[in-house]
Amino acid sequence: MSSRVLRKLGLQGEKEINCLGDDGSDTEADFSSSSGAKKKQLNVNRYDLLNQQSHSESEVKEDDDHETAGSLNAQDGAIDLKDATRRKKKKKKKKPCKIPSNTRSSEDNIEDEVERSVREVNEMLGEMQEVGPAHYSEASSMTANARKGVLSVDHRTLNPNNELRRIFGSKIIQNEQVKKRGRNRGHLRSTWLVSPKENWPQIGKPGLSMKLVETKNGVHYFTYEHSLNYQQVQMRFLEAVESLNPDFIVGIINTHPYHVDALLQLSDLCRLSDDLALAAELVQRALYCLECAFHPSFSVTLGNCRLDYRLQQNRSLYIALFKHMLFIGSRACYRTALEFCKLILSLDPEGDPLAVVLALDFYALRSQEYEWLIRIANDWEPTRNLSQLPHFAYSVAIAQFQLGDVEQAHTLLQKALIMFPGVLLALTEKCNVQTDTRITSSPFFKNAQLTQNKSLTQLELLYVARSYHLWKESELVPWLESNVHQVLDRIDARDPMVLEWEVIRQKRYPNTPRNILRHIILSDIKDIPVLMNEELQVPVLNFDPLPPTDSVDLYTRPIRTRLYENDSTLSIFLRSLMPNFNIIQVTSDEPGAAEEGGESSGVDLRRSVASLLDAMRDLLSNIHMSDVPGDGDIDDDPDSDDGRP
Repeated sequence: MSSRVLRKLGLQGEKEINCLGDDGSDTEADFSSSSGAKKKQLNVNRYDLLNQQSHSESEVKEDDDHETAGSLNAQDGAIDLKDATRRKKKKKKKKPCKIPSNTRSSEDNIEDEVERSVREVNEMLGEMQEVGPAHYSEASSMTANARKGVLSVDHRTLNPNNELRRIFGSKIIQNEQVKKRGRNRGHLRSTWLVSPKENWPQIGKPGLSMKLVETKNGVHYFTYEHSLNYQQVQMRFLEAVESLNPDFIVGIINTHPYHVDALLQLSDLCRLSDDLALAAELVQRALYCLECAFHPSFSVTLGNCRLDYRLQQNRSLYIALFKHMLFIGSRACYRTALEFCKLILSLDPEGDPLAVVLALDFYALRSQEYEWLIRIANDWEPTRNLSQLPHFAYSVAIAQFQLGDVEQAHTLLQKALIMFPGVLLALTEKCNVQTDTRITSSPFFKNAQLTQNKSLTQLELLYVARSYHLWKESELVPWLESNVHQVLDRIDARDPMVLEWEVIRQKRYPNTPRNILRHIILSDIKDIPVLMNEELQVPVLNFDPLPPTDSVDLYTRPIRTRLYENDSTLSIFLRSLMPNFNIIQVTSDEPGAAEEGGESSGVDLRRSVASLLDAMRDLLSNIHMSDVPGDGDIDDDPDSDDGRP
């Protein structure tokens, strides 16, 4: 132990004392004759050295120089305890001195070596490079910064349990978590999007990975990649979907418990059978697998990471996040659902492939984020025209009213009633509100849905079905009624705005965009029709509904003609009991064979699937997810090393 360290701990005097006589007992007797105060000062815990800050070699050399000069003053082993005490109490502060680069110690150069190593790793992994405002125009910088600020996510709000603690109290949620806590939790990786459950198998290497494609103007574009084994399992899954046999999908999950599309498809079957708990858990497991494959530079909080929806392998993350958002919202965790809304929108804010903006206002109002809703409406109005959508026109008015800006709220609500009059009667009927005869007999509100396009009516009904609970507050109904009467007065006065929007409604919204149709399909709200054009009359798959027209497909669906094409699923199930049954047989090409079964086959399919779901529930409840290695763990596959846990 160096003299510098001993001096720092006040042990220098004790060392010199122990070095004096040959007899340790005599030295101990001499030392005991000193004052009690000095004894107390020398009684220092030697293990305090572990708590001291380490010094570089240059600092040690500097201290040793001072110690050498001090040791020359001690002649013939003279003991000066006062000097040792004084040096301990009055330690001078060293003046910073510049050390030439050629004389710096190896420890002082560690920081430079670490920084150089980090830069090399970032170059290999494709780390994000910071792009300042000087690298792009001021206008694009303002737009990107505004979107980044609006769509930024706090990772603490992604956990619905945190919101449940605020609603029901921390003790209730904590006790519930203690009951569910098991002993085999250590092998599961902790993530932000979902909390893995104790009965989930180890993820291993599922064959999923993420790649950084490029960086433009501070925005980073990523894409998912599938290993060769994952592609083989995906083809098996597509064949299972075509077979209409849920047992095949369950078999895939038993052997590959983290196959994303199979988990999403089975989740829909469980939801149809009213097993919502299992349906939500399957979506969480799919999301857990997708998050474990994130690139190190992919951030869910900054709002500057993009994922191209046109790429087939990227769409699973969108679908899983959307379904997870719906399940969280059904648990009244509206703030958490809002954060997932922002996360989905940040992946493609320009295209918005799932039309998440249609649910953004609902969760914002439910979570009382009124200022944020007004902010995004103002920031995105020049580029997205959010006021041209029925739900934003009414929701922003409610937000202004809740914030106390009554005059602005009156103006916005009257404008919304003039722009979208078809909302009023549907809303009052849904809320069971009795209106006076002046409102119900007004042709402006009564015939609104008859004089406008069906796509606009679809948007209005979607808003009413999702947000009618907001209008049941005691303060909002009188406010709505008073503004309706003012709108009727403006109609009688032939207000130019009323005439202008009457013409606009007849020309606008001729067809429902594909992203809105995806939103309606995934939301699965009753009484909301899915109006498809003739070119959109294609089979709808919930794990990938209505792919983009410019989709970049990695897989092709196997289209096979089946022997019993026109039979119902229940009939096929009974026929499958025969030993010579083969559902994959190809029929002879008979003209009009597909048309005979046409519409009736689809109805029989729905009824038969409903009858099979009861048996499915018992089957799913007895599934044991064993800890089998992922398909990416097979050594024969050279691409399996690309998958990240």
